[in-house]
Amino acid sequence: MHLVRERLFFGDMNDAIAALTTTASAQDTGGFSFTHVLSVVSSASISFITDCRPGLSIPTEEVRRVVAGEEGAPPVSAVPPGRLMRVVECAGVGLRVTRMAVPLRDTEEENLLDHLEPCLDFIDDGRKEGNVLVHCFAGVSRSATIITAYLMRTERKYLEEALESLKEVNESVCPNDGFLEQLKLFEEMGFKVDTSSPLYKRFRLKLLGQSYKIGEKVGNHVFEDDPGVPKQHNSSAQSLSNKENQQTAYRCKKCRRIVAVQENVVSHTPGEGESCFQWHNKRKGGQSHNKEQDCSSLFVEPLKWMTPVEDGALEGKLSCIHCGARLGYFNWSGIQCNCGSWITPAFQISKSKVDISTT
Repeated sequence: MHLVRERLFFGDMNDAIAALTTTASAQDTGGFSFTHVLSVVSSASISFITDCRPGLSIPTEEVRRVVAGEEGAPPVSAVPPGRLMRVVECAGVGLRVTRMAVPLRDTEEENLLDHLEPCLDFIDDGRKEGNVLVHCFAGVSRSATIITAYLMRTERKYLEEALESLKEVNESVCPNDGFLEQLKLFEEMGFKVDTSSPLYKRFRLKLLGQSYKIGEKVGNHVFEDDPGVPKQHNSSAQSLSNKENQQTAYRCKKCRRIVAVQENVVSHTPGEGESCFQWHNKRKGGQSHNKEQDCSSLFVEPLKWMTPVEDGALEGKLSCIHCGARLGYFNWSGIQCNCGSWITPAFQISKSKVDISTT
């Protein structure tokens, strides 16, 4: 068990057992008692912990269970609906410890980002009341990732600096490459998980592409709301707020129906244009695009009017749901923009097929 900051510790499964049982000696816990335990392991069940020591019994009383798609879960998430996100319970002999469990595997493909802020808030709240232990199975990757993110947010440290600070406490910490990539996104989003950020949207599309590639069904919970369907407003104040937050809208040229708004656009870094693939221009170095505005296509999130996407096709046309006009194309394996960038997966709308207005 390692002391990271005042009232903040991290460790492994054995440290969690010691923190949750009164049989632990002062040597087991460093003389500290714990009021909060954050478990980042494959299962949210307390039995996962007790399985490590046959015959051990730890009483638990569930306080709150958060499931994706239900009240209390993030409004925008790449976590499939119905999947358990976290459990909060009273645990330990005498039910003296508040424990939050987040079921996450230690794999590079695992989506840690959507679980990150509840974990950091739990640590913050716990330190105000007592000592907090953050643990995973071995105390190397998952718990180290959470602690690193916590140092980044509370001390405004960049990823490398926060990780080095943690390695001063325990040199064996080693978050997997996927978690490190997500921590870098966390840094670039300003030490928060901003679901409206283009960085988050690209991360989310990457997860969708990975799911499709391994044969998982991509449910419509990952599709953003159809911007062409008017939302109901319950007050004039809300309508006024919407006027103040007008944004760019893209309308079908044929029928003027809104097919996307600016927040649906997933930006990309422009690369070299098509001319770079021509042998006579290769020798001259070709020309490069330095503005995304020069691109002939918009790449957007999957939207609920895209019925061919929802039907599970690998690729196909995107047509206006109102008039049937051809708008673009989609391909889970990716599409190359005319600027040279390869977008995967790609939901492409041709700029020549839409008009731009505000909404």
